[in-house]
Amino acid sequence: MISVVITRHDDRYIGVALDGHAGYADAGQDIVCAAVSVLVINTFNSIERFTDDDFSCEAAENGGYLSMTFSENISDKSKLLLDSMLLGLDEIQKQYGDEYLSLLYKEV
Repeated sequence: MISVVITRHDDRYIGVALDGHAGYADAGQDIVCAAVSVLVINTFNSIERFTDDDFSCEAAENGGYLSMTFSENISDKSKLLLDSMLLGLDEIQKQYGDEYLSLLYKEV
């Protein structure tokens, strides 16, 4: 299962972390893992390219872990991109089930 933890404080994004593999199908055939990966990586790349927000990223070399942490308040552009990403992740979870994708909203 892919676990996604969205960390927020007072309706403000602090970070997003993903860990695990969906396990929907064999490696290279797993459409849930591919959909989540494309959605999240595109969002992270879009924030980097289209905003001036300061963040740090971590990723495991062999996959299975990815995180983005913001060092300060984010722009409206980043918030919109993250809201859109979470909409997509929520739809994937509804379509394929909690056994493949878990979304946890953590307030700090």
